[in-house]
Amino acid sequence: MMTDPISDMLVRLQNAARVGKGALSMPYSRIKHSSLSVLKKEGYVKDVSTTQNGGRKILEISIDPSAIRGIKRISKGSRRVYLGARDLRPVMRGHGLLVLTTPLGVMTGLEARRRGVGGEPLFEIW
Repeated sequence: MMTDPISDMLVRLQNAARVGKGALSMPYSRIKHSSLSVLKKEGYVKDVSTTQNGGRKILEISIDPSAIRGIKRISKGSRRVYLGARDLRPVMRGHGLLVLTTPLGVMTGLEARRRGVGGEPLFEIW
C-alpha cells in the first residue's frame, strides 16, 4: 500500500534520471499531473500524457535524464509545512525550482511569490 503518492512520483523520477532512462509510467492522480505539468513548463520533463490501461489511468512521462540532478520532498504526511509568500526563497541560488500547492493551484515558488500567495511546498528539484 502506497501512503505518499507524491514521494513515490519523486523517487521514480529521480531513479529514472540516475540510470539514464528517458521514459517512465506511474498511476494517475490530479496532484501528480499538475506537478508534472509545472515541471514540463520549466523544462525538467519533456512530455506528460495520460493513457488508459485496463480501466486505470496511467501517466506516461518522458524526461531528459541530465535535467534532474536532485529532488527533495519538503511537506510530508507526517510533517506538514506551510509558507507565506514572503517566506518563499530561491532554490540552489536560483538554479532549482520549488513546487508548491496554493489556493490558486500548483505552481512554482517564483510564480507564487509574484502573485502574493503562499501554500504548502511539495518538493524542490534541481
